[in-house]
Order: sequence, then structure tokens, then C-alpha cells
Amino acid sequence: MNNDYGQDNGSFMDRRRIKIDLLIHDLKVPLAVIEAGIVSLLTRVEKYGALTDKQEKVLMRALRNTKVTQTLVNDALELGRARKGVITPTNIRISMLLEQALVEIFDLADSGTSEKIKGCTNLEMFRETLEEKGLRLSIDEGLWCQEIYLDQLKLVQILRNLLNNALKYRKKQVELKVDKTDRHLVIFVKDDGEGIPSVYHKKIFESYFQMDASDAHTVRGHGLGLAGVMTLVEDMGGELFLESDAGKGAVFSVKVPLMSPA
Repeated sequence: MNNDYGQDNGSFMDRRRIKIDLLIHDLKVPLAVIEAGIVSLLTRVEKYGALTDKQEKVLMRALRNTKVTQTLVNDALELGRARKGVITPTNIRISMLLEQALVEIFDLADSGTSEKIKGCTNLEMFRETLEEKGLRLSIDEGLWCQEIYLDQLKLVQILRNLLNNALKYRKKQVELKVDKTDRHLVIFVKDDGEGIPSVYHKKIFESYFQMDASDAHTVRGHGLGLAGVMTLVEDMGGELFLESDAGKGAVFSVKVPLMSPA
């Protein structure tokens, strides 16, 4: 009897997950229409007429929030796939992986930096552009040009969420280090912020957990959250580690096993 109930309950949960995924997926079309409409108003002056400064500011704010919502929709869809154990590996150069994650980060708040990142043609230019924004990149020149075979979308989401958190809670600087062993891709994201007391280290990886809003260490903001990041990392057979304490900043390290094309 218990076994039957478990199977029925499992089927119910699967159906519920499918309905949620379909609902989330259906949000993509209206969001794309809203984005296209706002962009048209901002760029097609000859058709819609000139905007006042106040009107342009309102539309730019609406566009930024539309992009945030699109990011959350894509994150939710990918998280649903992760919980089903779905992996979609592709060949991707590490330089392109980092560029995509950082363009998505700065596109919302600093489109000028986003465009500068897109225009970087070598590692030195890329580093200099990030340094201007208080982000120091540590990666070997040879690794920068290497191609790996992993789930690109999941890695971009992991990078974007960890870097977003670090940039929000830094005092002056964030460090991003990318390395590779024979079997793993290793990523370190370090900030010099207030840090996370050890008592919270396990709780911050729980869904929907936030510290008290009056606490200086409160984790908040748009994105998957650390519970979601943990799910994506584990889905690829990887591990996520945290080193931090109050007043000492935080270091998140990700270790993902490399895959080989079949």
C-alpha cells in the first residue's frame, strides 16, 4: 500500500513539475514581445517619434526589468531540467564561456561595460576591462583559448550567480580564478566583503533561505540563489565549496568533472 502511494505521489509530482515547466516556458513569448516593443520605442524614432528624457528613463528601467525576468525564466527552466538529471554538453571555448556570463551580468546595469567586453579581442583587453569594474581575472593564457566539453548553459548560470553575489557584497574587489586539472574544471569566486558567519554556511544552500534583513550578511537579489547553484553543480557531478567567516570575505569554489565527446 505504501509503495503504491509512493508511486502515485511521484506521478503527481512529475505532472505538477511538467505543468510548472510549461507555464514558465509560456512566459518566454510575451516577455520577448514586451522587450521588442520597448526596444522599438527607444530606437525607432522615425516611426514612433522622439522621447523625452523622463520617458526614456522609464522605458530603460522597464527594459532592464524585462531582461531580469527573462533571465529568471531561463534559470527556472534550466533548474527544472537539472532536477531531472538532464545534461546538454557542447564544445565551448573557456574565453566564450566567461564572456557570455559577464555580458549577462553587466548588460542589466552597465550596458557600456557589456559592449566593451564583447569587443575584447584578447585576454589582456578582457582583463583590463574587468579591472576597471573591480573584478580581477586570473587564468592562464593557454587555458583561455582552450575548448572544453561541458553543459554551457549550466556553467554560465553558475558563474553569473556566483559573480553577481560577489559583486553585490564586495567592499572593493572581486577575484575570479579559472583553472583546469586533468579531470576537472575549477572555478574560484572571491570577494572582500563582510563574509558569512560559519553558523550560516549550511543554511545558505537551502532553498529560500535568507538571513535576517537587518543582518549585514543578508543574501538577496535576482537569480537562482545558492540552492539553485548547488543543484546545477551537483547535476554535472561537481562540488561547491564555501570558505568564509564574519569580516573576512567569502570564497566559493566550484569543481566540475570534465566530459569527453562520445
